[in-house]
This record gives sequence, C-alpha cells and structure tokens, in this order.
Amino acid sequence: MRTVGLITEYNPFHNGHLHHLQESLRRAEADVSVAVMSGHFLQRGEPALVDKWVRAEMALSAGVDVVIELPLPWACSSAPDFARGGIQALNALGGIDALCFGSESGALEPLQHWADVLSSQELVIKEKTSQLLRQGVSYPQARARVLSGLLAFDLHVNELASPNNILGIEYLKAVFQTESSVQPLTIQRLGAGYHDTHVSEGQIASATGIRKRLRQGQAVQGFLPPAALHILEGALNNGQSSSDERYFLLLLSQILREPTGLDAYWLVENGIENRLRANADSAVDLEELISGIKSRQLTRTRVQRMLISILLGMKKTTVPKLLSSRPVYLHLLAVSERGRAFLARSRKQRNLPLIQNFSRVYPILKRYYGAASAEYQQSLQQLDLELRATRIYTLLQHKQAKRGRNRDFYQSLHQSK
Repeated sequence: MRTVGLITEYNPFHNGHLHHLQESLRRAEADVSVAVMSGHFLQRGEPALVDKWVRAEMALSAGVDVVIELPLPWACSSAPDFARGGIQALNALGGIDALCFGSESGALEPLQHWADVLSSQELVIKEKTSQLLRQGVSYPQARARVLSGLLAFDLHVNELASPNNILGIEYLKAVFQTESSVQPLTIQRLGAGYHDTHVSEGQIASATGIRKRLRQGQAVQGFLPPAALHILEGALNNGQSSSDERYFLLLLSQILREPTGLDAYWLVENGIENRLRANADSAVDLEELISGIKSRQLTRTRVQRMLISILLGMKKTTVPKLLSSRPVYLHLLAVSERGRAFLARSRKQRNLPLIQNFSRVYPILKRYYGAASAEYQQSLQQLDLELRATRIYTLLQHKQAKRGRNRDFYQSLHQSK
C-alpha cells in the first residue's frame, strides 16, 4: 500500500484541488493520501477564509485520508520555510512514499535543475538578488532575473516567478536538504492562475477567485466538489468565516498599543516600524494599511506576513529559532478509516509525537522529550503560538464558537469511512 503526501492550504478546497488529489494518487500509484495543511493563517500572510477544522473536513469529504496541520511559523513563512516545514512534517510522520505538487511547468526535470542550481549557488544568487533589490526590483522578479542567467533550460523569466513553480523548486530543495526518501512528482496546474480573480462557469477557479466571488455575494457552485461546497456553505451560514474589518481593527489596536516596541516582532526590520505607525494613524481599511506600508523593496506578501506576526505576537527571539530547526510535534486534524490504518501501520516510522487531543498535550510532550530538554521547551514555544493563533482567529470570525476560544482542547477529530 503506497502513500502520497500533499502540502496544501485548501482555502477553500475546490475542483483544482480535487484534480490534484486524484492525479497525485494516480501518478504515485498510491492508495492513501496525506495532506499537510496550513492552519488559521496562511503562507501569503492572510487569515484563512474558514477555520482549519472546516477546511480539513472539506478535504476529507473529497477523499483526502489524513490531514496534518503545518505549524504556524512554517505555514506563515516565505516559500523556502513553508516548503521545508511541509517536507519535514511528511518525513516525521513516516510511511510517505511520494510527494506530488502542482506547478505551472508540469515537468519535474526543469524544476529539479532549478533546485540544484539554487542549492549549489545559493550565496551568488543571494548577492545578485540583493543588488537588484537595491535598484528597486521586486523580490520575485529579481530572483527570476538572476536565475534566468544561470539556468540551462530556456524558460521565460515569468515562468521562474510563477508561484507554484517557486514552491515546487523549494519542495525539491527541501527533499534534498532533509535527505528525504519521498519520491517527488509534479502535475501541471489547470484552470485559473494562482492570483487570477476572474473565473467563468465551468472553469477550474483559483482559491483567490472563489474567495472574491464569496465576498461579492456571488455563487460558487460548480467550482467546488458538492460535499465540500455543502460544508463550506454551512460554515459561512454559521458565521465561521473571517472578517477583514475585524482583522484590520485588531491590527490597529496592536500597532497603536505599543508603537515603540514594534521592532521586537518577527519581520519588522530596517525601520519599517516608522511607516507602520504612520499608516496606522491614517488608514481607513486593511487595503489602505497594506498599500501604505508596501514599497518597491517590500512585497505585498512580505507586508502581510509582517502584519500577521504583529497580530499574533510572533517575536524575533522565538520564530527564527523554530524555523532553523523543525516542527516538534504534529497535530492531526482529520482522518478517514483508510487513514487510520495507514497511521497504525506507519507508527514505528514516526519520529515526532502525533497529537489528536490537546487536553493531554502537555504530559505527552513532557513524556516524549523530558522536562529538562531543549526540545521540550521548543515544543512549548510552538504550542504557545498555535494556541494563540486559534484564540485570536476566533476574534476574526463573524460568530464565536459557543464553547470558547481554546478550540484546540475540545474540537473533535473529523473522521470518515
């Protein structure tokens, strides 16, 4: 019985994700699928449309067998850290035979070549990219220009800057760097582009386009598998979606509360705290705040991750240390009957604690690592960030869960046959 790993966000799960899942199982000749999925805050520095349990349930309804949460520091990071965290989680879970990711390229050979170049000439690429950044070129385009001069494959600069190609390269780098035994595979992304917000009936829409339609009150039937659509509509009707207005106000309160201490937060550097304070005093909505902070050297995505860092209190003294290591526990969000059989079979290959019920998370981690160990302290730091992210995410939702904000401690595991 073979197992394929997927690194995902499912924000929300749509027909493109279903195609990826089905093709991944086919290409890997796998019987079981395991998704490592971002939690409440995502790689581009945005709150998820709906919470991690709803998105895990949607994935399970579409045929994913196991959903593991990608811990916050990696989930809300740039492509290299996001990819490495996902690969490390799959490695630690054990029993994963293949990794399949979508890409604009659709071919593994050029992506592998790019990954090899990035790994072997990392310092040269970093220096040349920095030079272009100082000239006002954005980071994705600067890196693409540098790479296009180093690569043997005849590809357009824009292809090197395509979001899924970038992530694919980083997955391949992480497979090499972590000495992973997973077999990398890629399939071509279909339908609308990653950032494309315009979609037509019958088309595979991007998650960005689907979220835009939902914000405008438009129907999204036909873009999501029926079972996933039913789950999403139920969550939206129950007020479980996040609110940009609430997010904006919470951000402002945090920025204005400690204007002289902003540089203690991860990603707040090079004097950007001054622009943060100035724009917090005048911005009327989230878009105006982000636009006012953004600069030629600072991408929108970087600004958004920085704002998430401020909102969640992600300190420079903590996050870089976590990212330089690996996740120290895994959180199981959803599992099918086939997934349970896989987890039982691969148990001896697992080298991190797999947490289902957070009501016993502290004694589990203490017993696994030992109370005096550095790993135990690191696990507490990771846990603290995860719990804080869940509590704060409930403040962004239109309607609060009835049982309180510590949902990680009482939310039941989604299971299916």
